[in-house]
Amino acid sequence: MKAASNIAWDDTVLPFQLDNSDIRGRVARLDGVLSGVLKQHAYPETVEALVAEMALLTALIGQTISLRWKLSLQVQTNGPVRMIATDYYAPTKEGEVGRIRAYASFDEERLTDGAPFDQLGNGYFAVLIDQGEGTKPYQGISGLTGGSLQASAEAYFAQSEQLATRFSLKFGKSVEPGVGEHWRAGGVMLQHMPKASPHVTGEGGSGEGGLLLAKDVLNEDDEENWNRVNILLDSVEELEMIGPSVPPTDLLVRLFHEEAPRVYDAQSVKFGCTCSEDRVRQSLSIYSAKDIATMTQENGRVTADCQFCGSHYDLDPATVGFQAKTSDTDAKGA
Repeated sequence: MKAASNIAWDDTVLPFQLDNSDIRGRVARLDGVLSGVLKQHAYPETVEALVAEMALLTALIGQTISLRWKLSLQVQTNGPVRMIATDYYAPTKEGEVGRIRAYASFDEERLTDGAPFDQLGNGYFAVLIDQGEGTKPYQGISGLTGGSLQASAEAYFAQSEQLATRFSLKFGKSVEPGVGEHWRAGGVMLQHMPKASPHVTGEGGSGEGGLLLAKDVLNEDDEENWNRVNILLDSVEELEMIGPSVPPTDLLVRLFHEEAPRVYDAQSVKFGCTCSEDRVRQSLSIYSAKDIATMTQENGRVTADCQFCGSHYDLDPATVGFQAKTSDTDAKGA
C-alpha cells in the first residue's frame, strides 16, 4: 500500500480495492461534517443518531458513484421519525471537497425510549441520483429492513443493483480533552465488483419479505471470497473506526493484509448547503401573483426557511412569481 500519512483523516473518504478477493470499498471518518449537520437543529439524541448514520452512509455511497452532481438518500416512514433526507454534492473540480447536508422530520410526542431504528416504523429507503441539467434523474427504492439503516442500504444494493454490499458503521458522542461533546462516526463499505451476469434465480431472496441479500447475488466462488472478507471486517473495533489514532491505511492493513489491499486518493468532505435567495426565487417562479398573495405573511413579506442549514429568506411578494415586475434591489432603489 502507498503511504498517505500526511492526510488529515477526519472528514475524509478513502477508496480501496482488495485485489485477491475482487472486492472494492471505502473507509470514511466524519467529525466536522456531523457537527455542521447537527448544530443546525435541536434534535433529540435518538434522531441525531439516525441522522448521523444516514450522513455516514451518504459519504460512503456518494464517493462510490461517478457523480457529476448530486446523490440523495431518503427514508420515508409512518413512524415518529417521518423522514430523513441527505444529499451528497460531488466535487466539481479535482482537488475540491464533496459536500454533505442532512435533516430529519419527526413528531417529538411520538418518540419512544426504544432504539433509534424503532422510531421509523414501516417505510422505504430510496436512492436518487441527479447528474444535472440535460439528464434524467434515477431513483431506486427498497423497504426498510434488518433493524438498521445500514441493513436497509445493503438490501437496496442487492435488490435494486444486484450488488453484494456490506456496511460496518460506528457512531456516537465523543468527549476529548479540550473539546466539547460532539458526534463522531466511522465506517467501512465493502462491495463485490459487479459481474456481467449477476447470480439471481428470480425466485425471490432470503431476506424479509423475499428481499434479496448479498448471498443471493453471488455465485459459489464469489461467496467464499465475500464471506472470508466479511469475517475479517467483523474483527474491527470501534476505536479503530472512529478514533483519531488509527489511520484508515493502517486499519486496512490490519484487517485485510492477506487480500492485497490497494488504496486510491482520499476525498475530503464537509458540511455544505446549496440553498440561496436565487434558488428560492426560482422555486417560486411558477406561481402567479394570486398564489403569492396566499403565501404572504401578516407583515407583508414572503418567507422561506432551509430545512438543511436553517437559512431564513425574507422577500417582497412583488418581486417573486412569474408576474413579478421588480426585484428587492430595484424596489429599494425606487
